[in-house]
Amino acid sequence: MKRKLLLIRDQIISVGFVIIIMLIVAFGYNKKSITTEDISNARSIQAIHLVSKYKKEEVKEYHAKSFSEVLQFGKSMPVIFDGVMTGYGPDCEGCGGKTGCPPRQNVKNGNIYFNDQEYGKIYIVATDSRIPCGSVIKVRNSNVSNEFTAIALDRGSAIKENKMDLLVESERYSSINIGKQKVIYEIIRWGW
Repeated sequence: MKRKLLLIRDQIISVGFVIIIMLIVAFGYNKKSITTEDISNARSIQAIHLVSKYKKEEVKEYHAKSFSEVLQFGKSMPVIFDGVMTGYGPDCEGCGGKTGCPPRQNVKNGNIYFNDQEYGKIYIVATDSRIPCGSVIKVRNSNVSNEFTAIALDRGSAIKENKMDLLVESERYSSINIGKQKVIYEIIRWGW
């Protein structure tokens, strides 16, 4: 009899242990793992990005000197570069009425803004095809606004390197109010 009681006790302990393990797995064991990278051979721009990932107050702006640097560092950090902004309307000659990038938004109906989940209602720009669709760009020092946010949702045959084309309500509005202006771009999100 004592032997049976000991067996039952051992079984209860085993079942209790299994239940505890299952509860830990079910509710998660929030052990945080810390990973490190060897940055001893990192270029200074990579090191700045690594620090900026964890200490937002220490973010240093990197001003790219060429478009190749924009392409090189844009994927891993916000990159600032000087550029030229022009404008275009949905009624431009040769325009099909939809943006060149998914979701191929219809802009002929006056819908010249995009509702981004992260940035809200923002402008649409045509960019060099090497800047991926869905990239979000801050534009500074334009006559549209001192600073505004736009998303790369279109392409254009004349849009190369540091030139971007802002979608506005019409070609007439573009020629009167946008023209060709020197601005500062900052890519804050690289693609979707």
